[in-house]
Amino acid sequence: MSDDFPVGLLFGLLALLILLSAFFSSSETGMMSINRYRLSHQASAGDSRAQRVMRLLARPDRLIGMILIGNNFINNLAASIATIIAIHFFGDVSGPAISTALLTIAILIFSEVTPKTYAAIRPERIAYPASYILEPLLKLLYPLVWLVNMISNGLLRLAGVKSVDGGGDSLTRDELRTVVHEAGTLIPYRHQAMLLSILDLENVTVNDIMVPRHEVIGIDLDHSLEDILTQIRTSQHTRLPVYKGDINNIIGMLHLRNAARFLSRPEVTKAAIVEEAREPYFIPESTPLHTQLLNFQQQKRRIGIVVDEYGDVEGLATLEDILEEIVGEFTTDVSEAREIYPQDDGSHVIEGTANIREVNKALGWKLPTDGPKTLNGLILEHLESFPQGPVCLQMGSTRMEILDIRDNLITSARCWQPTRPARR
Repeated sequence: MSDDFPVGLLFGLLALLILLSAFFSSSETGMMSINRYRLSHQASAGDSRAQRVMRLLARPDRLIGMILIGNNFINNLAASIATIIAIHFFGDVSGPAISTALLTIAILIFSEVTPKTYAAIRPERIAYPASYILEPLLKLLYPLVWLVNMISNGLLRLAGVKSVDGGGDSLTRDELRTVVHEAGTLIPYRHQAMLLSILDLENVTVNDIMVPRHEVIGIDLDHSLEDILTQIRTSQHTRLPVYKGDINNIIGMLHLRNAARFLSRPEVTKAAIVEEAREPYFIPESTPLHTQLLNFQQQKRRIGIVVDEYGDVEGLATLEDILEEIVGEFTTDVSEAREIYPQDDGSHVIEGTANIREVNKALGWKLPTDGPKTLNGLILEHLESFPQGPVCLQMGSTRMEILDIRDNLITSARCWQPTRPARR
């Protein structure tokens, strides 16, 4: 046969087959490596190339089957031609062995490793142009592809794979967190933090962010009218709960904007205050934040009374509190006492009423938040008894020293995380 075809022509045909093999190999890697989410976005924006690639990827079994049919046919034909050339130069005995060795090296370098590596690094540069050839080629070879896929899909079903559609691109919440983390400079750090905070809303409940009961400032109707009016005129809050005697007996929520209606009257009565108070809105303490955010929107509310399973008031939760979990602190509560005091030695004196989640956010620590909500409660749970005096303890990597105890309450503790000495 080598006498029928010039050797130069056979070498040219062999080089062409190696290039075609490189095309199929790089197309396979490029198609499988392309970013599906960027591809979907570009297809939605009207990019015809992206739409064509998405059509091919809709049935990956057909795409891969067609590519492998073409690649295997070309490689087998290249092996036959290489054998003919080798026999021409080296004879019938050593020619086949030499052609197998040389062709294997050539295909590995020029048709496999190099094109596939490039396609993995620049998948769009390979997938988009290749789609112009692969789509009509798939239609041309469809009967053969269908037959091969019917057999291979049957074997896959025996292995427990019931679907070969390319629709498994949905992400779990943890996977989406990883995508946001790995976005790098493509998404500003501030925006990354907000996206991650939105994903975390499901893991945080209302009682994690509420103003605790002992810090709630409200109007007690058992107080004198003069004291109540003074409180209303000097209040630094726009909404105040109205209750009688005990905060569990909440009557309503007074918006100070409505207080102007009775403050302008010659005579102000407690009944007038109650009349302007809106019916209270109660929230179960275990409500996840993402649910409560929707509830606030549906109920047209900005503040709610947090209650436990027995109906006792636990505190207040506001729309602003939930939004601050997403975007960070954007309001300043002038009445809020400072609870974390940095010390010169690197430690921090923290008040016992400080919220654990706020301490973690402020200091970057990882104190447990699945139990007590305050530092006082966390220390008592760890000790399993009330300390009779100053005590030192350690939780994870955080060390604590109780500084002050008053009325069965740990009012302050010094906390720090020892730094590990540098390795030499």
